[in-house]
Amino acid sequence: MDALELLKSKWSEREKDLPTLTYNDIYKMLLKKSSSIVKWIFAISIVELIFWIVLGLTSPESNKEFLTDIGLQPTLNVLYVIHYAVIAIFLALFYLNYKNIKTTDTVKTLMQSIIKTRKTVTYFVIYNVASTVLVLLYINLYFFSKKDQLYLLLKQGNDISESMAKENFTSVFFIAQFAVGVLLIGFILLFYRIVYGILLKRLKGNYLELKKIEL
Repeated sequence: MDALELLKSKWSEREKDLPTLTYNDIYKMLLKKSSSIVKWIFAISIVELIFWIVLGLTSPESNKEFLTDIGLQPTLNVLYVIHYAVIAIFLALFYLNYKNIKTTDTVKTLMQSIIKTRKTVTYFVIYNVASTVLVLLYINLYFFSKKDQLYLLLKQGNDISESMAKENFTSVFFIAQFAVGVLLIGFILLFYRIVYGILLKRLKGNYLELKKIEL
């Protein structure tokens, strides 16, 4: 017997000793993995919500006074209420997805739950990014329409030099606002890409495995 045949023989003997997984075993394993991933999605979304709420509550009082003086705070309060109401709906959907996956009993139902969860997360990411872009755009358009008042308020608060001309201030202010906005959107996209991207990739892997055993 040559070396190759000997190797095949040894491998066949080893395969006999390995445990064989049944259809039901594979399904239970994928069910557990999928349930765990959706649970993580739900938990991370709650932590994210708490982070933004705490960030808003710890904002300096001077910022709140400035937004009130320029007349923007009432509108932002309404936008905050709408935003957190939408986030609450997404959290409820994440919880329902987790509950549905945890209690599912067929491969087809589990596959449908995975697809639904992936869509929910995708919509959640799109909403958060789009709403952030729109709010930043609205705030800066509002500032631009009130640029004279903006200049006076910041000058009174000693945030700009007495010697800076109004035209120079406008250019510097909105360039800085644009740079901060781009960095913020970039950070949000990177966060979602890393965190939710990894979890969705794993869910997709589970879906493909389920598709194999269904066939």
